Amino acid sequence: MHGSRGRKSATPSRSSATSTAAIRSGRRGSCRDSAAGNAPALAAALREERTVGDTNVAGPHCSCCDAPLGGPLRSREDPLCERCFLRRTPGIETLAGEPDESFVELLAETLDLREHEVGLHSRRVACHTLVLARRFSGDERRLRQIYWGALLHDLGKIGVPDRVLLKQGPLDDSEWAVMRRHPDDGYALVRRLPGMSEAAEIVRSHEECFDGSGYPRGLAGEQIPFGARLFAVIDTLDAMTSDRPYRSALPFDDARAEIVRAAGTQFDPVAVDALLAEEATLRRMVEIKCNEGELIATPAHFRAFPAGA
Repeated sequence: MHGSRGRKSATPSRSSATSTAAIRSGRRGSCRDSAAGNAPALAAALREERTVGDTNVAGPHCSCCDAPLGGPLRSREDPLCERCFLRRTPGIETLAGEPDESFVELLAETLDLREHEVGLHSRRVACHTLVLARRFSGDERRLRQIYWGALLHDLGKIGVPDRVLLKQGPLDDSEWAVMRRHPDDGYALVRRLPGMSEAAEIVRSHEECFDGSGYPRGLAGEQIPFGARLFAVIDTLDAMTSDRPYRSALPFDDARAEIVRAAGTQFDPVAVDALLAEEATLRRMVEIKCNEGELIATPAHFRAFPAGA
């Protein structure tokens, strides 16, 4: 049940119980300024048509940056695109001004593009791993390590050839051996960054399972860094609620049920309990991601964000 292509697995379907090893394989505004005055923002977002660049874009728009949203609004909350929503993650402001912050986030987004991930996958799972982590710690240094480890979890895939990383069918044994190297390769890169030792361990351990059946080291239980155990449930939720070449996205409730079922085997039960406690926030994460997935990306959409947005 690991995210993207990371775990050898069977193919799940909506009609049968999902195997727990099957899935995880314009202008720019300030998000902090748009929380007040929700009603006018919502009214503006519901306009039927907006001009972005030289193109008319129909449908709702982000109340913060004016980017078009991909589908009908499913709630009456402040309508936001995914980028602006993630900027509001509790505690994310403590990362502002970190050395190389913008470069690292850009690198993560570049890796997502290469792997054809949905939207801002790496930043999404990092922000929501941070949401879980704040339930257990107020130590900002440790929270930063967990965020960076989650953000850079798949950095090692930079060394995986496209013929393996983007293969539509199952991997053969030799291809699988190449794929299984990516946690160690990512660790080797991140550990060279000053002050990133804990983040590097999360990168190295993000494919481990609570029962010891993961890789690369077969760690079990508390041998797995706590940040990696929290990340595992978030990454799986994101993978299960995203379309894949071999299956359609699962509804949130189905994904949650599968994660609960795997508590104590694939996942730390403590991490699963934290996910359930933050269900409202995570539901909205999935809703916003799915809305953006419905949007057909056009040059006009990307022009809504200036360079460096």
